[in-house]
Amino acid sequence: MIKKLKHTLVPFRKLVYMLSGRKPWSYGYNDTRWAKIAQSIRNNNLLTAFNKGAIPLEFGIGFDERIVEYPWIFSKIKKNTAAFLDAGSTFNFPEIISHPDLSDEALTIFTYYPEHNNYCHKRISYVYGDLREMPFRSDYFSQVVCQSTIEHVDMDNAIYGYELKKNENEAVKSYEYLKVIHELIRVIKPGGQLLLTFPYGKFENHGFFQQFDTEMVNRMKEMMHKAGTVTDEYMAYHTNGWKFETAEACKNIVSFNPHTGKGKGTDGAAHCRCVCCITFIKN
Repeated sequence: MIKKLKHTLVPFRKLVYMLSGRKPWSYGYNDTRWAKIAQSIRNNNLLTAFNKGAIPLEFGIGFDERIVEYPWIFSKIKKNTAAFLDAGSTFNFPEIISHPDLSDEALTIFTYYPEHNNYCHKRISYVYGDLREMPFRSDYFSQVVCQSTIEHVDMDNAIYGYELKKNENEAVKSYEYLKVIHELIRVIKPGGQLLLTFPYGKFENHGFFQQFDTEMVNRMKEMMHKAGTVTDEYMAYHTNGWKFETAEACKNIVSFNPHTGKGKGTDGAAHCRCVCCITFIKN
């Protein structure tokens, strides 16, 4: 009964969000965002555009970076791979798990702690631990997705319920994410693919995540170049929607932290204003 009631409230929450000015993180925002994400990743024309580095005008206005990350990822996913790893548990949502491209995948979700959503009945495997030291053998996964996860490594994850050792100095960059990059490269089999996304622009430490700058990105790309081929793309938020941009155009962008209000601005951005999206193919 409770589940049915929650489901019937979704249209109401979406309507309230629309009528109240479509403000990020207001009542109904998440319902509307997830509906748009589910629709987007099932739109073949849109995915083709993303794969070619093009985003329709006014796409994603008022929504955080998830609105472009998911279509970018699904435009790149290879179907019918032998073993698929979600490193960070950003696929562990009904709108994503139900996508037809995942129906025949042997999907493993790796995260630090059990979550409310659980799809074991769909033959999805859950493994728990630290991304800096994963318990998988080398050269195992044909495909790995690590979506907006590495920016939280060595940060304050208390808002997610995790009490882990963290970088206490907000002025100092943490390079613990490079241990994750090493592990991601290690567990991918030769010819396998990694799709990696994270916030990019001016270096910022927002407590629960850090935003990567050019120097930090170059460090991880250097590691990847030694093991395979790397392609990096950038998507930035504008008042008229998300667009593909160059790294140079995005290097001084700042993020909006909805928990503290830092970096809010007047452009209607809901969170990070730029994401770096990397495709890595292992030799």
